[in-house]
Amino acid sequence: MNSKFIVVEGLDGAGKTSAIEQVVASLHYHGINNLVFTREPGGTPLAEALRKLIKKAMEYEQITDRAELLMFYAARVQLVESIIKPALARGAWVIGDRHDLSSQAYQGGGRGIDKKLLKTLHDIVLKNFSPHLTLYLDLPAPMGLGRALAREKLDRIEVESLAFFNRTRARYQELAAADARIVTIDASRPLEQVSATIRSCFEQWLNAQETQQ
Repeated sequence: MNSKFIVVEGLDGAGKTSAIEQVVASLHYHGINNLVFTREPGGTPLAEALRKLIKKAMEYEQITDRAELLMFYAARVQLVESIIKPALARGAWVIGDRHDLSSQAYQGGGRGIDKKLLKTLHDIVLKNFSPHLTLYLDLPAPMGLGRALAREKLDRIEVESLAFFNRTRARYQELAAADARIVTIDASRPLEQVSATIRSCFEQWLNAQETQQ
């Protein structure tokens, strides 16, 4: 099969790492071993530096919502142009931990930034570039926050209010329902059930890709 860009999305604590493991296992089963892994924000020296700025609160200056959004897109375009597109061009499959859908949900839904501004930035920065498949792991915000808190210290965005994450989830759900390339997975269930669903959905998608080529 031709190389593809696969993204796993969801609130913090949704189980993105486990989902990526299932995707990788399926790809290996199909003999696809040329894989590149990315995360957002991050993935290049510049993008990783921006990640630190975004994730850590600054002692003497508050990061405005629009400044945060622009840093996400600066990190994203650097990653897409420097890592993702070259990897796809040489035949590698790219597995991403977050992509543009995160900004649409967190900054658009959670922060309440205008949809027109988000669309303008998307069109300027990414143009028509998008993942071939996105697995969106959906779960209630309190459950995700509980898992994230048990895992590690929360960062600047993870300490936002429950209302913020409820708005973020609502926007995720809205966007996923409107895009056939986004598959919603109920991530509130036990890990074994979630993993089995991810594996099944991804296998179906892979088989469909093989049939089309």
